[in-house]
Amino acid sequence: MNTLKIYVVGVGGQGNVLASKLVGEAAMAAGVPVVLSETHGMAQRGGVVESTVVLGGALSPTIADGCADILLAFEPLEAVRALNKVRKDSLIITSTSPLKPFSPSGDDKAYPPVPELLAYLKSKCDRVLAFDGREIALEQGNALGLNMVMLGALYASGIMPIQPEDQKKAIASGTKEAFAQKNLACFDAGLRAGLEAARQ
Repeated sequence: MNTLKIYVVGVGGQGNVLASKLVGEAAMAAGVPVVLSETHGMAQRGGVVESTVVLGGALSPTIADGCADILLAFEPLEAVRALNKVRKDSLIITSTSPLKPFSPSGDDKAYPPVPELLAYLKSKCDRVLAFDGREIALEQGNALGLNMVMLGALYASGIMPIQPEDQKKAIASGTKEAFAQKNLACFDAGLRAGLEAARQ
């Protein structure tokens, strides 16, 4: 099978490493070859966190510049920062809810307006699915569910070699029992949001 290279970016605390690991677990259960990697950086201080998921039999989890098929971004500015990883025909899936860096002065003027970020993403890639993942998670009663929302949206792409039901089994078994149902609700909501964004 052809490889599918997914580059996942976010900020420390958003749960993108867990999301990547859950894709890996679902892939293994479905018999799809997978390799993963993660880079935490300054995650403990709200810094950038990157992870990669390569499906389909690759020997290395490294994704070179211009080689990602999907950029899955948990934060819009991080999507822009990772644009070197994608091509014009790649797919970008991003949450539009900004997580602004801490400023001692309380000045957030350094953060670009989100509409400008989205317009820039769309100028670089033909397909951009954008929606407020944080709001969707909150609607499901799960303040920490952004990662599950974005995971659901990943399956809205229609190009994942894994079935959504296989991913949901991995979520149910790979997250704490107390949060499993809310995580699954966030996944389903993210899938719907991704499909809706694709129709726009």
